Amino acid sequence: MNTASSTNRTEPSGFDRRARALARLALVCLAGAVAAVAAGASQLLILLAGLGGLGLAGAGLWWALAHRGLARLCGALLAVAAPVGVLVLYAVSGLWLFAVAALGAWAAALACARSALRRRRRPHGMRSRSVRPPERPVLIMNPRSGGGKVGRHSLVERAEALGARVILLDLDARPDPAAIARQAVAEGADLLGVAGGDGTQALVAQVAAAHDVPFMVLAAGTRNHFAMDLGLDRTDPATGLDALTDGVELRVDLGDVAGLPFVNTVSFGAYAEIVQSPDYRDAKAVTALDQLPDLLVGDAATKLQAQADGDRLPVPQALLVSNNPYVLADPLGAGRRARLDTGRLGVLAVRIEGAAQAAELAFRGERASGITSLTARQVTVEADAELIAVAVDGEALTLPPPVVCTVRPGALRVRVPRQRPGAPYTAPSVDWRHIVRLALDRPRPSPTTSTPQEHSDA
Repeated sequence: MNTASSTNRTEPSGFDRRARALARLALVCLAGAVAAVAAGASQLLILLAGLGGLGLAGAGLWWALAHRGLARLCGALLAVAAPVGVLVLYAVSGLWLFAVAALGAWAAALACARSALRRRRRPHGMRSRSVRPPERPVLIMNPRSGGGKVGRHSLVERAEALGARVILLDLDARPDPAAIARQAVAEGADLLGVAGGDGTQALVAQVAAAHDVPFMVLAAGTRNHFAMDLGLDRTDPATGLDALTDGVELRVDLGDVAGLPFVNTVSFGAYAEIVQSPDYRDAKAVTALDQLPDLLVGDAATKLQAQADGDRLPVPQALLVSNNPYVLADPLGAGRRARLDTGRLGVLAVRIEGAAQAAELAFRGERASGITSLTARQVTVEADAELIAVAVDGEALTLPPPVVCTVRPGALRVRVPRQRPGAPYTAPSVDWRHIVRLALDRPRPSPTTSTPQEHSDA
């Protein structure tokens, strides 16, 4: 005989249960942090002195960067002495136990909250498709990039063993990687690859995009931001060669600044001015400290005006435009892009006009009033000067205004290994209201469903 049974309620999935449990644990840790602060409230003035020390450290750092001579020395001493003094004060007063407990509980609360969001909001990775191995791959390698990674990891020999043609750049002859790439395509290359810095990668990537040829990256540069955000192993560039034999293809965006390509960032303002110096490569810190006072509070800086999708931005001292937005957020996540295929530019504008704003920055981070962070499809930078200093993927250039930055969605076919570490999913900034709602969430009834079940006759 046939019977029907109905179900009025479904239990949440294991995914939701774990997210809910982590959200509840986050609230418990948050309560612990509050309790630790409350326990030390009898010494409220000393507790507030800790916050004041953080602000003084930020102000001291501003004076150290924006001034010279005695003011710089005093600022540097303040930036160091303020936090040290707070630690000594906490130790002498016995408040350090409460401070350590509060900080530990707060860090645990943030970690649990972010884990809950990571489980609740499943990441949507960049789409990939399986492809056949290339028949005539050409790899352009910079032997000096990354302090000689090409030689240390035997990239030439390994690539040639897999059937790739390798072109080593003769840096003394000032080669043009884009011209070399175009010649390789003309000779029948069906894949272009680069073992070098981000600047070289961008030039060859533009050629690959123009000819709709797959592009491949070996993490042989110094920082390898593009390789990192593609999920490649930066510690072992040779693993990128697996893309020649067992690869998948991604469609990613390519940035454009005044007709020039970029895979990572374009910088304007203070940093772009500093990298113009011929001394910067050999003495980065010394050059920056020498020029920053004139750029931050003097008259050396070019006054920039910027618009993002037609909306005017506050006049920035430094402006960073990225090919897809970088994650800033809280202390547990920063410095990388979760995706490279959003079709948007990341925009970060900074304007700090004094010690007070520097202290605010120390307290509030990217939420400070001197920081503007947004996304846009087009950024236009103008200035009352014949040329604007620009750093394109770290390379120093000067361009006539207006300088227009755009993004070309899905312009670049990138070949990557099927098996790669992957860029870890970065959860959004913690919104405690969302964490509370998640922690208090209850399984919701599902629509009544009938499930026929057959039983054999006795």
